[in-house]
Amino acid sequence: MIKLTEVAISPDLPLIPEHTVTISDYGAVGNGVYDNTRAFHQAIEACAKAGGGTVVIPPGIWRTGPIKLQSRIELHASAGALVVFSKFFEDYPLLMSTYEGRQMFRCQSPLDGEGLEDVAITGSGIFDGSGEAWRPVKQGKLTESQWERLIQSGGVVDDQGLWWPTPAARDGQETLDRIEQTGSEEPQDYVPVRDYLRPNLLSLRNCKRILLSGPTFQNSAAWCLHPWASEQITIQNITVRNPWYAQNGDGLDIDSCKYVTVENSSFDVGDDAICLKSGKNEAGRLLGKPSERIRIRNCTVYHGHGGIVVGSEMSGGIKDVYVSDCTFIGTDIGIRFKSCRGRGGVVENILIERIRMRDIDGDAISFNLYYEGKAGSGEYQEEVMLPVTEETPVFRNIVIQDIVCSGAHTALLINGLPEMPVENLTVKRSAITSREGIVCRNGQNLSIQDMVLRTQDNPLLLFHQSRNVQVANVSGEGGALDDRQLVVTGERSSQIECSGLKADKARGIEISSEVEPGEVVIK
Repeated sequence: MIKLTEVAISPDLPLIPEHTVTISDYGAVGNGVYDNTRAFHQAIEACAKAGGGTVVIPPGIWRTGPIKLQSRIELHASAGALVVFSKFFEDYPLLMSTYEGRQMFRCQSPLDGEGLEDVAITGSGIFDGSGEAWRPVKQGKLTESQWERLIQSGGVVDDQGLWWPTPAARDGQETLDRIEQTGSEEPQDYVPVRDYLRPNLLSLRNCKRILLSGPTFQNSAAWCLHPWASEQITIQNITVRNPWYAQNGDGLDIDSCKYVTVENSSFDVGDDAICLKSGKNEAGRLLGKPSERIRIRNCTVYHGHGGIVVGSEMSGGIKDVYVSDCTFIGTDIGIRFKSCRGRGGVVENILIERIRMRDIDGDAISFNLYYEGKAGSGEYQEEVMLPVTEETPVFRNIVIQDIVCSGAHTALLINGLPEMPVENLTVKRSAITSREGIVCRNGQNLSIQDMVLRTQDNPLLLFHQSRNVQVANVSGEGGALDDRQLVVTGERSSQIECSGLKADKARGIEISSEVEPGEVVIK
């Protein structure tokens, strides 16, 4: 494993000429009513023709359609500037973009660019994606009065109790499937499904030298920030906000990108907060662009399905990642790795350290190789060992250390695949308060050391079908001390060595009869 703290990850910053224009010079009116789409376009065009520079958005409420970015342009949202993107679907042209791991037609993103160099969005203003006009909403995520107000606003409700803004949006997946079966590559053929093809707030594809510094990005129709197949990216001092119930309301999805720094930023979103991806299944493997050389530090996540997330679209690989000094408060899962059979790809060389977590609903640290992104999936399923192919995801060479978590359901969950266990994982120097302790199924070459676990339920440590496991100086407090501290099951479990456990061997340790004698050693 490389020494990630010594890797030269720092991206190059964009080169922006010293030339400035203001959108109000091109007829923009910041009264919250006037359509400023043309003014934004003209200001950016004029600046680009001058060789590049800064386009200033003054204080005001600026309503506009999508903004198409250009090379060598900095879009600067001044303090007091609120850019509100149109709620009219027809204002968003259909174009080839990327979403959920594959290239496909989508509505143009409010902040959009492709094949650009030297792009910056700065300032302390706000960009609002008007996501409430686009997003479906689950009834169970609203109070009764909120749901009634939503119903009265218009839209339709499907058989599953999901509200949609229009019938076309409700029927969108079925319509999209029919269109894609024709193999059409013409944007106009996708117009009937436009309402369903929600845009990400920011989409930058195949770009170099990107800077996002200062603004608030909020209320996206789908994902909020999505750099794809891009490099030399710096993201700092930004705020990302979405309603907690926002469907697909990810904060930041770094997708097949390299040389990326994310720092000093906060996220409060409706899905995964800071997520690393690299394409889905065959499409991701064929593209073959891993997310790599990534540094994330000094960030705070207030809500999200995961604080730092790897996957589940990781088919092109994710490697050389360093995450440090972050705080996660009230996320569903803290440190989250997820994938499933069919993805393929390799996740490796990851160091995560000095993470503080509080009130985590599920796992403080989670490796779930049964995640399929649909209801009812995600649980450890069966003991069937399938052949290893290019569709088998690999997670290996990962170090997680110096973690403090005050409140979670499970301290560490590993659900690996029987044919491809989670391998070469080290978790150490951590203190976690949780209901359950460590649950590991299909892990290999694991080192768990110097941990204090305060748990309610027992056992403190459970290993199933796991091999070559070293446990040292793991102490428990709470309910687990009253009964089993260590349980080992599965006929493939072997070479499990534990030292420093404070357990009565006759009562605190349980080894299943299917485990071969001598494969579990207590020191």
